[in-house]
Amino acid sequence: MLGSHLLVLLAAAASASPLRARSEYQVKEHFNVPRSWSRVGRAPSEHVVNLQIGLKQARFAELERHLYEVSDPRHERYGQHLTADDVNDLVTPADGTLDLVHEWLEDNGIAKSHLEYSPAKDWIKVSLPVDHVEALLDTEYSVYQHATGGHIVRTPSWSLPRHLHDHVETIQPTNSFFRAAPRRSNARPIIEDILQPLAHEKFISNQASSDAGAFDVSTVCNTTFVTPQCLRTYYGTVDYVPQVPGKNKIGLANYLNETSKRTDVKLFLQQFRPDAASAANNFTIEVINGGDNTQTPNTAEQNADGKNMEGNLDAETILGIGYPTPLIAYNTGGSPPFQPDANTDTNTNEPYLDWVQHVLGQSDVPQVVSTSYGDDEQTVPPSYAHTVCNMFAQLGARGVSLLFASGDAGVGDEGACISNNGTDAATFLPSFPDGCPYVTSVGATTGFSPETAAYDVLGSGSVFTSGGGFSNYFAQPSYQAEAVQNYSVASLADGAYAGLYNASGRAYPDIAAQGQKFVVTWEGSNIRLDGTSASTPLASAIISLVNDALIAAGKSPLGFLNPWLYQGGWKAFNDVTNGSAAGCGVEGFVAAEGWDPVTGFGTPNFPAILESLGL
Repeated sequence: MLGSHLLVLLAAAASASPLRARSEYQVKEHFNVPRSWSRVGRAPSEHVVNLQIGLKQARFAELERHLYEVSDPRHERYGQHLTADDVNDLVTPADGTLDLVHEWLEDNGIAKSHLEYSPAKDWIKVSLPVDHVEALLDTEYSVYQHATGGHIVRTPSWSLPRHLHDHVETIQPTNSFFRAAPRRSNARPIIEDILQPLAHEKFISNQASSDAGAFDVSTVCNTTFVTPQCLRTYYGTVDYVPQVPGKNKIGLANYLNETSKRTDVKLFLQQFRPDAASAANNFTIEVINGGDNTQTPNTAEQNADGKNMEGNLDAETILGIGYPTPLIAYNTGGSPPFQPDANTDTNTNEPYLDWVQHVLGQSDVPQVVSTSYGDDEQTVPPSYAHTVCNMFAQLGARGVSLLFASGDAGVGDEGACISNNGTDAATFLPSFPDGCPYVTSVGATTGFSPETAAYDVLGSGSVFTSGGGFSNYFAQPSYQAEAVQNYSVASLADGAYAGLYNASGRAYPDIAAQGQKFVVTWEGSNIRLDGTSASTPLASAIISLVNDALIAAGKSPLGFLNPWLYQGGWKAFNDVTNGSAAGCGVEGFVAAEGWDPVTGFGTPNFPAILESLGL
């Protein structure tokens, strides 16, 4: 049943006559429907769309300048991060933009009193039934089904009056087919034949020891069973005690109805980080836009879907490494499965927009946020990708390090490496948001002597490899130009894979960390998981500990990592030179000395990072 708020809008619309004579409608953006989606039929006219209108930000170029200055170790403003008010002042639309958009909406029966705004007023939100949105955007919405199941309501093309084209950057949900899928490759029960029973018992006792420095890597690390004690020992954080947990925080992003199950997190910590067990009850969960926080046991169907595997993996890894640093889990709704009937869920928002708008609206934000979700870049229209990326820049300017998982299929999923531009040409498949130049992309490694790029043949016959590549949407930022050029000269001099990737695009990943055979407690049992969704919370927790040391020394947190990383921070990382980003039926880009599009600059050496920062 429609609420009274929406009924007012409908009544206004019925009496309004759109004044399209102000300027003709023209297509603002057309985007081909990705091959993995197929049209089912027209969207029900009464289906409610939570429309989000992204306006042109008046001074984004100035904001970007500030971002790079406060993130550049060579600049006199390094570490002088902006406040929320500073950022909002820079991205607030010009008065003329707001006036024109308000006029257009009012012409279509939508009064300003029914609109919601972001703090900077660069986003306008309004909920409308499909038939009203179709009239507003001169388009037609349909129900689309993904090859793996699930439905969404979208349109491949939408229009605006011509005079608004320079004032509106994007409107969603329209033509974005992005699915924030977890970067998780497999889940397998830990069974006794992995380790002999006696060895297993001894191994577990080592993991739970409170005498952190009593063991070396050979004692606590096993390539079939990776735990916090192993990772803390291997990357050198095991003897570090956080000094200012009240001033330093870390966040993780949960999507797709995921949450982090407190009972599982507690059981995990009791086994593998006993001193941190109390954190299972103390970490914060913020629910955004109807996100799920069900803490009761899964149903059989939910177990079959692996519900909360990702949320548990992220929370258990972060707390296992970074305790007692406070953790915030952001559980964001949006883009749920759509059932094409009159009783469908009305929540069709794009989850990244909901999450980043929520965090930008807060005055106190975590210094690091880990996100283990992404999708192929070509599932996202360019306007959406650039708008969301620019919002990530706003967080970076405020001193937030955003780390994203680079993907689990190397240069692209087998059988899916086909362009979505209408040519059906063979292509590598870069990932979003990894191609955004304002985030730090994290690949995955395996093994300990030495580490190599992650590679695991799964039970299904598919292969997990560290994702890497070059964006087709975002130009290569100057901070990485030299590193990428060095790699291209040394490893791609023969023109390998020419035409399959954009050599001038933003290259990723930037760094890597262990990401194979992580032990995770889920629904009361221990399982193993592979994925850059494991390496990303691990790397995030280590960076958070670096921030703790910086803040304790009276310094600013690292913030946007990449300028620091590419200008010399990489020297404190363990170079990974073996392995490749296999995918698309080929070996893919290979790991090499220095930066490479498989493991970036390698994995973090915590003591070396502290030393490089004068700590």
